Amino acid sequence: MKKTLYSLMLSDDVMREIDALAHRMGTNRSNLVNMILAERVEMQTPEQQISDIFSEIERLLSASRELVPFFTPNAQRVAVRSSLEYKYRPTLRYEVELASGFVPGEPIGTLTASFRTQSQGLLELLGRFFRCLGRIEERTLPIGVAYSIENGRFTRELSYPVKRSGSGGSSALDANEISRAITDYVSLIDKMLKACVGGADSQTLADMYSADLEKRAVLI
Repeated sequence: MKKTLYSLMLSDDVMREIDALAHRMGTNRSNLVNMILAERVEMQTPEQQISDIFSEIERLLSASRELVPFFTPNAQRVAVRSSLEYKYRPTLRYEVELASGFVPGEPIGTLTASFRTQSQGLLELLGRFFRCLGRIEERTLPIGVAYSIENGRFTRELSYPVKRSGSGGSSALDANEISRAITDYVSLIDKMLKACVGGADSQTLADMYSADLEKRAVLI
């Protein structure tokens, strides 16, 4: 959403309360005023869309024993923590960051997986897993996505959501559908990764991915 600088004449008392409320909400004056005006004219800002998506991800994961979400209102990212059954139970952190405004045909954000471990053996295993995942998706996923693996961090683009249909086209998606697609994808990656650490081979991982893909209503 394009933004332009405007000048407004507002009372000092109003701005004092706006600044105080913005501080409590973890945002800034301009964003809060934009949100208030958008609500008044019944529009949704990109920031509100992101907040709705992350709030729904938090709700969807609330009953999970494997994934624990950490979401700060008015932020453009949400973190999800997991742990591995590997010696001292190292922690994994999945972080979803979304762009401010979704443009059809362009990525809506990124998913990053990072690992708190000093074990070189585990880092090598995780690296092999994510390279394997990339190959599986290149063969199986009907949309293109970009990946990078660097310094114990795996980053994957989240493509513009495509709703699967008989015509192969896409249609507008609401926040709940996007939230479900992201949550299901992070859950799948976590299950596959834990299976890999448990000894699953590449064919087993490919079968897990293919079985999940058949059930997906939205591709990202």
